[in-house]
Amino acid sequence: MTAIEAAPGLLGPRGYRYLRDWTPPGRGRAWATGLIAAHRGSMREVLRNPHHTEEWAQAAVRAPRLLAAVQGLIGPSVAVENTFLVIKWPGRGFEVPWHQDGINDRLELDPAQSVAAWLALTDAAPGSGCLRVLPGSQASGYLPYEVEAAHGAARGRALGIRLSDGEQGHSVPVQAGSGLLMDTRLVHSSPSNNEAGARIGLNVRFVAPGAVRVRDGSSPSLTPLSGTGW
Repeated sequence: MTAIEAAPGLLGPRGYRYLRDWTPPGRGRAWATGLIAAHRGSMREVLRNPHHTEEWAQAAVRAPRLLAAVQGLIGPSVAVENTFLVIKWPGRGFEVPWHQDGINDRLELDPAQSVAAWLALTDAAPGSGCLRVLPGSQASGYLPYEVEAAHGAARGRALGIRLSDGEQGHSVPVQAGSGLLMDTRLVHSSPSNNEAGARIGLNVRFVAPGAVRVRDGSSPSLTPLSGTGW
């Protein structure tokens, strides 16, 4: 990887932090049960911005313990810039390539005013496709990326970063109702789910006022959760 800027970031040298019980585990599993029932027929894998329309997602992004942790990092004024629900069905190939959450062709997030969260609705173990992270990779700044070739899947075209030889990262298992807070520059990925049940996680990008730098001329669509300045 080629460094563009250097800064340890809001989450320290590792670039991520474990967040225990952002919601009670039973509630997370109950939400997952409903999602599995709703999407099993279509085998839907990605739901974009469910916090716009889904009551469970609106409750999730406003979970008091989660919101307090985010405010402790980026200040009292917090909005959601984007959410992705990801369902990894058992035995179905779905690898998310190495990437960073805070940059794409549309925007770039200021890492001093934003934080990414990965929230587990089911238990996520190495065999079921839990996150793999490269600790400290945020210190290299935002990196060049490539857009995944179109393959017809409804999951879309992911952004991928090429790793140097020998860089493997490590798995971060997470139980239902817990999750990770991540620097928006942290390089991470996830493998396919090879276990018996579905693995479900909600990705959230939280921002403070002024955190979004638009790259394509569009206007960011933010959902304010707290504070002023929106």
